[in-house]
Amino acid sequence: MSDVSLTVNGRNVKASVEDRTLLVHFLREHVGLTGTHVGCDTSQCGACIVHVDGKAVKSCTMLAAQASGSTVVTIEGLANGAELHPVQAAFKENHGLQCGFCTPGMIMSATDMIRRYPEGLDEATVRAELEGNICRCTGYHNIVKAILAASQAMSKAGKGKAKKAA
Repeated sequence: MSDVSLTVNGRNVKASVEDRTLLVHFLREHVGLTGTHVGCDTSQCGACIVHVDGKAVKSCTMLAAQASGSTVVTIEGLANGAELHPVQAAFKENHGLQCGFCTPGMIMSATDMIRRYPEGLDEATVRAELEGNICRCTGYHNIVKAILAASQAMSKAGKGKAKKAA
């Protein structure tokens, strides 16, 4: 057994888990956050992506014990109360989801992508970055459209804040 202690969506969480417990199962079964999906259990689909210490990680490839001491953000932790995160809002506005199974992983990947490319994204970059995420419904057109819209909105918001601060 391993003692695991981490911060999940701003909340301190501690538990004793089997050494082989994956982070995705820890989040779903011990913390009760089921928005992170298990699609393939082989690190192929990206449905299980969460942010660990600010970076996108496939949580089916990380042991809960490896994440101990880290800060984890799941899809449930992105929104600020009732207000959707800009990426979530862009997915809603641009019909970036169909069945919704891949959506949490897509949104978490997109959020990380936008963080890494703060000046904005182009379609080729988005498509290349999404290679680790699979949509069973093949709704990539609207997913890419949503990510580009979110990137544009967030880069404008960041520039607006920078101008106001100056």
